[in-house]
Amino acid sequence: MILTYIGYVLVFIGVLFLFLGALGIVRMPDVYTRLQAGTKATTLGALGTIIGVGLIQPEWFWKTLIIAIFIAISNPISSHALARGSYKSGIKPFLKSKDGVDTYSDVNEEGVDR
Repeated sequence: MILTYIGYVLVFIGVLFLFLGALGIVRMPDVYTRLQAGTKATTLGALGTIIGVGLIQPEWFWKTLIIAIFIAISNPISSHALARGSYKSGIKPFLKSKDGVDTYSDVNEEGVDR
């Protein structure tokens, strides 16, 4: 009984984070900050929602736990790949500072400073 209530709380928190992630995607200025906002918030939102469903329906718990582990591993990796691909294709980050310094451009392919 108590696990059901904890599950509902986790689902609510997960839905809240999913909403905030969607809001971050709409509000952020460039692809890199949108990726960051979307990935962090939706990873936490999906984990909360999926684990909450696993607590509400105990017979599904192990399946939802496997799904949550897969999301926790694959979401940050895919976000990194998308950001790196965007940068390599020439999409420049939004630079709010006056000097316009892009610190990533100082690193070559091997990850060594030029």
